[in-house]
Amino acid sequence: MKLAFGCDPNATDLKKALMDKAESLGHEVVDFGAEDPIYANVASDVAHAVARGDYDRGVVVCGTGIGVSIAANKVKGAYCALLADPYSAQRATLSNNANMVAMGAQTTGIETAKVLLEHYLGNAFDPNSRSGPKVARIAEIEAEEK
Repeated sequence: MKLAFGCDPNATDLKKALMDKAESLGHEVVDFGAEDPIYANVASDVAHAVARGDYDRGVVVCGTGIGVSIAANKVKGAYCALLADPYSAQRATLSNNANMVAMGAQTTGIETAKVLLEHYLGNAFDPNSRSGPKVARIAEIEAEEK
């Protein structure tokens, strides 16, 4: 997969560790930077690139992961899940078809974050699963918004 990564200056070390992990799993990674202290800017850049289809998935990181996930989810076509545990990381893909994930550099240790990333990337959404209609409804709600 081709993956886009971005973070604010507080999360540079975690983003780098996650990029290295993704590369070790055979994924292509692109760094959207870490210089802007306004985390919404990099989250938006990554989200737009993923929503356009330039990248298969995106990973954004800030202090808690909350701000970047909120910002990313403002972009139509971006579906960003905040990861906290391995089960949620799997379900982000299997149940929710999240094309992005967020993590917190001040709330999640580097080794744990690598495990979360591996669980997230190791799964694929099946639109014919029981989650298919649920995910389709999310897209319908998004389309209703003006």
